Amino acid sequence: MDSDHGEVFLDDNDIIDEVPIDEEDLPDAEGDSDSENENPDDIVDDSIHLFTGHTGELYAVACSPTDPALVGTGGGDDKSFLWKIGLGDWACELPGHKDSVSSLAFSADGQLLASGGFDGMVQIWDASSGNLKYRFEDPDGGIEWVRWHPRGHLILAGCEDSTVWMWNADKGAYLNMFSGHGASVTCGDFTPDGKTICTGSDDATLRIWNPRSGENVHVVQGHPYHTGGLTCLALSSDSTLAITGSNDNSVHIVNITTGKVVSSLISHSDSIECIGLAPGSPWAATGSMDGKLIIWDLQHSSPRCTCDHKDGVTCLAWLSPPSSTSSSRYVATGCVDGEVRIWDCLSGDCAQTFRGHEHAIEALSVSADGDHLVSVSMDGTARVFEIAEFK
Repeated sequence: MDSDHGEVFLDDNDIIDEVPIDEEDLPDAEGDSDSENENPDDIVDDSIHLFTGHTGELYAVACSPTDPALVGTGGGDDKSFLWKIGLGDWACELPGHKDSVSSLAFSADGQLLASGGFDGMVQIWDASSGNLKYRFEDPDGGIEWVRWHPRGHLILAGCEDSTVWMWNADKGAYLNMFSGHGASVTCGDFTPDGKTICTGSDDATLRIWNPRSGENVHVVQGHPYHTGGLTCLALSSDSTLAITGSNDNSVHIVNITTGKVVSSLISHSDSIECIGLAPGSPWAATGSMDGKLIIWDLQHSSPRCTCDHKDGVTCLAWLSPPSSTSSSRYVATGCVDGEVRIWDCLSGDCAQTFRGHEHAIEALSVSADGDHLVSVSMDGTARVFEIAEFK
C-alpha cells in the first residue's frame, strides 16, 4: 500500500470471496529463489584445506610417509599433482600419462612417488623435486595398482591384461613379469617382510609368488574360496595371512605359507570394496557396497561391531600414521554419499562426520604425523580434514 493512503483496516464484511491457494504454487520470495541453499547440509564444508588443481574426477591419493604435509593426487584428467597441506599456493604438476591416473604410492622412505595409469604406464617421480626419473611402458593393459617393496626401491604393478610387473626404480630396469592370472589383476602387494608377493584377480583367484624366481608358489581357488572376482586384499604384519574381499560379498583369510583358506568372514550382502588391518591389534575392517563397515576380531573370526552408512562404503583407513605399529581404535570410511566418517571401533559409534564433497569418495590417506586425513572424490577435489584428536 502507498503510505499516502494511511492505514487501511479490513473487517469480515469487506471479504467478497475466499480462494484456496496451494502453497507449492506460490512463487519464491525475491532473494530466496534457490530454496535448496537454505539446507545447511548442502553448504557445510568441514575441510581445512581444499585442493582444486585437477579438472576431472579423482581416483588416487597418497600421503608421504616422511613429510606430513606432502600429498600426491591423480585422476581422470590424466594428471598427478604433488601439493602440500596448508600451502594453497604450492603445487607441482606431474604430467606424461595419456589416460587416467588410477594409482599412486610413495616408497617407504618417502623419496619416490609412483603413478600408474590406464594408459599402461608407470612413472617414477622424485618426491622432493617433482622430476620424472623413469617411465615404464611394458604392460599392454591399464595399471590397476602400484606398490613398493617395504624396504627398497622395487615397484610392483598389477595390470588389466592379467599380468603383474616388477621393476627396479633406482636403475630404471625391468626385473620380472608374473603371468598366470586369467583376468585383470585387481589387487596385490609385497608381504611386509618383502619375501613374497600376493595378487588377486577378477578370475576369482589369489596367487602367491616368489619375487626372485617369478615362480607361482600357490594358486588359491575354488571352494571354500571366492566365487567372484577379487576386489581388495590386506596382508598381516607378520606376513603369514592374506585377507581378501570379492564382489561375491565374501571375505576369506588365507595362510600365505600353505595357500590354504583358514577362515571365512561372511556378513556382508554386497561387493566388498576395501579391507584394512589395524596396526598392532588383531582387528580387520571391511567396507562394502551394502553400506556397512564391519570390524572383525580375527582371533575369533567374528564381528566386533557393524557400522551402518547411508550408502556404499568405497574406501577406509585406520587412523594411525602409516609407519605406526601402535593400535588405533578409530577407522575412517569414504562413502558413495560423499561423506567421510570416523568410527570408534570399541563402541561402533560414529565419532565424526566430515562433509564438503559433492560426490562419491574414491580414496583416503592419512598424513605421516596422523594429524590429517586426505580424501579424493568424483567431484574433482581433494579435501583435508583435521583428525589429530583421533590418534
